[in-house]
Amino acid sequence: MSESADDILTKPLGVGVKAGAKTGGLRRLPRPTAAHAAGAACIALALLAGSVALLGDPRGGEPRASAVIERREPAAPPVVKVAPQQVAEAAAKPADSPQSAQEVEQASGVSVFRPAGATAPDAPVIIRVPNATQIRLNPAPDPRLTERGRNGPLPKIGEGKIRPLDVYARPEEPGQGPRIAILVSGLGIGHTATMSAIARLPAAVSLAFSPYGSDLEKAASRAREAGHEILVQLPMEPFDYPDSDPGPQTLLAGSRPAENLDRTSWVLSRFPGIVGVVNLMGAKFAGETGALEPVLKELAGRGLGFVDDGTAQRALVAGSAAKAKLPAARAEIVIDAIARPEAIDAELARLEALARQKGFVLASGSAAQLTIDRLSRWTRDLEARGVRLVPVSAVLRQAPAAGELSSASP
Repeated sequence: MSESADDILTKPLGVGVKAGAKTGGLRRLPRPTAAHAAGAACIALALLAGSVALLGDPRGGEPRASAVIERREPAAPPVVKVAPQQVAEAAAKPADSPQSAQEVEQASGVSVFRPAGATAPDAPVIIRVPNATQIRLNPAPDPRLTERGRNGPLPKIGEGKIRPLDVYARPEEPGQGPRIAILVSGLGIGHTATMSAIARLPAAVSLAFSPYGSDLEKAASRAREAGHEILVQLPMEPFDYPDSDPGPQTLLAGSRPAENLDRTSWVLSRFPGIVGVVNLMGAKFAGETGALEPVLKELAGRGLGFVDDGTAQRALVAGSAAKAKLPAARAEIVIDAIARPEAIDAELARLEALARQKGFVLASGSAAQLTIDRLSRWTRDLEARGVRLVPVSAVLRQAPAAGELSSASP
């Protein structure tokens, strides 16, 4: 009996067909042998040799490309001159950048102010380009005008009766027309606000620093480098003390004169180069002549001036300043008594009109950012309108020897 096709297909490999059995037309191929493999290899070699002979390329005409590589020495970097505009790019680099803004500053003479610990691009950067015509203040401290105190270096009157008020003052530029002096107080507390006021306000604007700020000596030095003359705020007791507290070194109406003088000494030693002091509050203290007069005599004996910022309803030191022969002046207008843009603008317009009427006006304001913004905008073309900005020392230095409060033309 012959096997079916299914049997043939399903039979395990290696099992042969019985002799004489029919396979239903299917013929089993012979197994390949070593001779067969050798023949196939010879045929492949023959084909490869033929293609090489025909095409001359062992890759058989496969697409290809060739290029010549030439080694060149790197070109020398171009020489670039440092310009002020490049400082902005350098300032935008992180603090650990290989080339810092400080290196560019040294090469270009441009000053860059960045809040301590901040990095670009989030940190505000203020850039000031030096002006060749800028008035330079005398160096501070001047050894002739400095003595050692218990709390640090103190200003004093030097030989020939030269006063810190005169030596450290910003010279008044010559000119005609009405004059305005502006004192901005409260600097030194916020680094960014302080640097903004120094860089954005005209150099003729005088700046008063709080004695409680950090790194005051550096900030005060920056202000003087920019042309601003500087004062220090003297904290004095207000009527609602301690609800309103000027700070831990406040002069108190009930304290002994020696204690108040020691606190005054601490304030005066905070940084060098001051032309005088300005009150920080003080309505109650100023009303106690027994407490006030020793302090004013101390200030006069050190060759300084006193500025009443005008925030109190009445003059703080009028009679006592005259008795102590202390140069003193009182601000007639507080430009940001109402801290709104339209209110500040209105006070600035009134200040300008009053200056045209009287010839000279002293005004004060705080170092709030809003005040700095409005002042910077208002002063931009003030000179073109025929009004000159002068430093506060202009009125203090020309004040009567008796120390009367000056609020009109000196």
